[in-house]
Formats: sequence, structure tokens, C-alpha cells
Amino acid sequence: MRGPDRPLVISRQAAQRLAIASQRLSSPRPRADAATVMSLLRALRYVQLDPVSVVAPSHEIVLWSRLGMGANAVIDDLLSRQRQLFEYSLAAAAIVLTEDWPMYRAFMDAYPTYPEMSTWVGANHALHQHILDRLAARGPLPTSGFQDVAVVPWKSSGWTAGRNVERMLQFLWLRGTVMVAGREGRERIWDLTESHLPVTVGQAALEMDQALMTAVEHAMRALGVARQGDIRRYFFGLNSAPPLGVALDKLLAEGQLVPVAIEGEPNDQPTYIHVESLEALAAIQAGRWAGRTVLLSPFDNLICDRDRVQRLWGFSFKNEMYVPKTKRQYGYYLLPILHGDQLIGRVAPRLDRRRGVLEIEGLYLEPSVRPTAALAHAVQGQLDELATFAGATAVHYGDILPPGWPARR
Repeated sequence: MRGPDRPLVISRQAAQRLAIASQRLSSPRPRADAATVMSLLRALRYVQLDPVSVVAPSHEIVLWSRLGMGANAVIDDLLSRQRQLFEYSLAAAAIVLTEDWPMYRAFMDAYPTYPEMSTWVGANHALHQHILDRLAARGPLPTSGFQDVAVVPWKSSGWTAGRNVERMLQFLWLRGTVMVAGREGRERIWDLTESHLPVTVGQAALEMDQALMTAVEHAMRALGVARQGDIRRYFFGLNSAPPLGVALDKLLAEGQLVPVAIEGEPNDQPTYIHVESLEALAAIQAGRWAGRTVLLSPFDNLICDRDRVQRLWGFSFKNEMYVPKTKRQYGYYLLPILHGDQLIGRVAPRLDRRRGVLEIEGLYLEPSVRPTAALAHAVQGQLDELATFAGATAVHYGDILPPGWPARR
């Protein structure tokens, strides 16, 4: 029941299903073409890029999970030729929508320049100008196409130490002066924003309050149900805390956000859904729901916020590639398994490109999950599809399987 001053009460299952549906991970997968890829990106608003390719790059798995085979050629065309998408970074490098440029432009203009960065950029005006002059004269160039004319080397305790050209390009990228125009393998190709950004896109920035409201609405539609911290982390990551409170209050006053309470969850923090999600919620509550079995990238948008995943599903997930080998619980590279409306386990795959085999180094179910024949069939079907997608001709299962896991026929 919902009164004038009381939130809409929904079940945990309805919240889970709305979150999954908002991420386009329910119902049959549509055919991958330009229209469906753009529709997907408008639902998610970004797909994270990550160089780890134990099976395939993360963004390719995210697209495959939702659209199946064929999506990656389409997104490459949308990035490089049609320029309806571009690469940018807030919390991490990602593929984002060119139509969102005015929102991102506001964040670019407000990009914080820390004292050490300001000092370093100022001391290396020659490198700054060299990059701009080269791009103006030659057009798109790879990182290796610039000379390191830095006077003061970039100091860092990490891998960026002394990588002066890369650091200056990163600075210019985050400030919106240059854009990623393409890639040669893993190497980025750079161009001036004024040359690469389509002329049909207004380059002017939104006012910051409008940009924040736009980001909140994008995040709410993508998340389905969320708290303020969930919204902040979806777009800005763990290390950024933009003032979203004013934006939330204004959207609530305008009726764009609806307060909700999830049964069984403490109401210690306000929780919301977007008004445009009410129809999908009503369909879920009426029993119109079609879940499926999906393998998720470790950087998938559904699970990128580990705290929210723990809170909403009771599923604890850690990306163990950053954990020392002796301390790993499951394996280096893990794909969570979404089955219907539950996260039921994880699989540790590795593509042996030389042999053309997808090696399953481990398959683990949550303690409460019973390994039925139907579940095994669904998971094995997804692993077969993943193998085909990654270019393997066979799937090989190791010895680490759940107790009672049905033998493959």
C-alpha cells in the first residue's frame, strides 16, 4: 500500500526482476543490429572497457550476454564510422553515447585538476602544444605518433611513471580537448574533438545542475531500483561524490522519481524507481516475466556495484584477478551466472586460443542452489554459446564441478 507520504512497497523479487529487466537481461535476446545496439546503449548509457581478454574483452561479453552473436561488428561501426558512440572515462574507460555529449561536456569542464597535475601540465606546455599541433596538421594519430618533448617527467609510483605522452593525452581526453577516434589493436588513435565530434552534436555543455539531473535519470532507468549511493557509483565510481541530493530532490518534486520500500530491507536510506519504470514494475507484479540464463562479464553493469549486488541478491562477488593466487577462492577470471532472477554461482573459463578450446577451470554454485539437470543444461548451453562466440570449437570441463552436477550428455 502507498499513502500520500508513504513509499510504494515492493517485494524483493520484484526489485530484483526490475533491475534485471532494466539491464536488458530478461526475455529472449533480440537480433543484433544497429537499432538494437543503440537501444541497448540507451538503456545502459555506457559499457565499460577493460583490456583483460581471458575469453574476450569485457564490453564484447556484455553485448553478447544481451544480444548474442554479431553485436561487436555493429558497435565498432557505430564507434568509428557513424560516431554515434565514443570512448570516455568517469569511473573507468567506457563506451558512451554521443548524444550524451552535452552532459559529459559539463563533467569535462569541471574535471578536477589536482595541484601536481596542474604543475606538471604547466611545466610541459611544449608537449601539450605539440600534441595539439600534430593532430591539427596530421589528423588522427596513435599514441606512438607523438614525440616526448616533456621538460619535466611524470612522477608516479605505478606504471605511468615517465609515460609523459600518455599522461598528457589522458589529461586532454578527460578535459574533452581530444577524443579516441579508433584503435589499432589495443593502441588508441587520437583526434581533436572539434574534428572528430559529429557536427550534428551540439558541443555546448549542459549547466552542471542539469547535467547531474540527466545523469541521475539515466542511472535510475538503468538500475531499475536504487539508492543515492547506487546512482553515484553507477556513473561516477567509488572515488567521486558529486552533490546529487539537490538533483534527487528536484526530480522527486517533479514526479520523475518514485520513492519505494523493499520488503525485508531496512529503510535506513531512501530508495527510488524512475516513473518510466512503473509500467515494467506493474508487468512484473502481474506475473509477466521471462528470465533466462546468462553469463556475465566481471565488469557487467548489473554487478559493477558489489555492495548493491550483495544487498539486493545476497551474492558476494570479488574480481579475483586482483587477488594473489594463493588467496583466490575460485579463480583468476570469473563470470557470474544469472539464472532467472537469481545470481546462482560463477564459472572460471579460459580460452586456449592455440587449441581452440574453452577450458572450464571451475564451476561453482551458491550453497543454496541445487544442481538439477535443467540447470546444468541451461548453464552448459551458455558455455557452448560462449565458446562459439570466442572462436573455440570445443568446451573442456575440468575436475572442479559442483557436487552432484549432472554428467554432460
